[in-house]
Amino acid sequence: MANRTDPAAKSIRGTNPQNLVEKILRSKIYQHTYWKEQCFGLTAETLVDKAMELDHLGGTHGGNRKPTPFMCLVMKMLQIQPDKDIVVEFIKNEDYKYVRVLGAFYLRLTGTDIDVYRYLEPLYNDYRKLRRKLADGKYTLTHVDEVIDELLTHDYSCDIALPRVKKRWTLENIGSLEPRKSALEDDFEEEEEKDEEDQLVAGLEDDGHGKDYYRGRSPARERDRDRKRDSHRYRDRDYDRDYERDYDRDRGRGRDRDRDRDRDRDRDRDRDRDRHRLREDKEYGRDREWEGRERDRRDRDRGRRRSPSRSRSRSRDRKDRDEERRKRHARSSASPRRRGDRPEDASTRDEPKKKKEKKDDGTDHPDPEIAAANKLRASLGMKPLK
Repeated sequence: MANRTDPAAKSIRGTNPQNLVEKILRSKIYQHTYWKEQCFGLTAETLVDKAMELDHLGGTHGGNRKPTPFMCLVMKMLQIQPDKDIVVEFIKNEDYKYVRVLGAFYLRLTGTDIDVYRYLEPLYNDYRKLRRKLADGKYTLTHVDEVIDELLTHDYSCDIALPRVKKRWTLENIGSLEPRKSALEDDFEEEEEKDEEDQLVAGLEDDGHGKDYYRGRSPARERDRDRKRDSHRYRDRDYDRDYERDYDRDRGRGRDRDRDRDRDRDRDRDRDRDRHRLREDKEYGRDREWEGRERDRRDRDRGRRRSPSRSRSRSRDRKDRDEERRKRHARSSASPRRRGDRPEDASTRDEPKKKKEKKDDGTDHPDPEIAAANKLRASLGMKPLK
């Protein structure tokens, strides 16, 4: 019963307000001692006293991820769902900074987009220090404006997933919010007016006309008045001018990017062509070198085959054959054959003499070179070689 949502509470974003906290973190809060002892039976009026006792903020810490008292009070506000006026008073409280942060965190979870920007953006001007407990149990120093910026720009804070809100410029375009005015803008305008007045005083002459003109209507004040009156028109004009400038710059960047891409493509094509040409030159050089080596090898083989000794031996063999053919022809013409005589009779008759002659002069040697040399020695009257 103590962990149930107030029956009079309304659903937030279509669900139970306590469901905005994850189930695991919700169960850890229910089991925590601070929730059981300090948060039991709290109401919207007594919640303020507990919030004033806070001395740090944070989500969970330690090895078993214990929740901080800050998260327990946020869970209690989701359970009892206090009125919007009470939450706004929490945010506007300037005496207790942790009460202000507690109200801002609850409004960020349950408030509408317009209420979030309307009530949280003024807290950017609060620069007071805060103690924040990290996941390892250590403390770190932060500021109120940093926590507000985290609530407006981040998706997670204090281990809780924050609901999505629309962008501020979207709400400005549909007219739901007015343009945000910085607290420092008034100071800047005062400094600009002071500088312009000093310039006018320094530029005016010392006569009475200049003093009367200075006491009258100031051009700086007139410009400020016109700027404030036509702020929307100037803002729209600046927006159009910025849009045109951005469009022209993007278009120029696109042209430069296309030009660079074409240049890179041409450079890559030239590099590939040079590489291919170099490869062809190398292959052509290798082919020429291989052909030269083949030609030299063929010449060497041809020269080795056509040695002088072999050519001389061939010519000698040819001459011997021709001479033997002439002798045979002469013998055949000198002793004509009779009809009925066998041609082998004359050869058989002269065969022992031939064998004897050949054996004597050594012309029948098996080696043709030795036979040719014996023939030459026989013609000179020398002994044949064995």
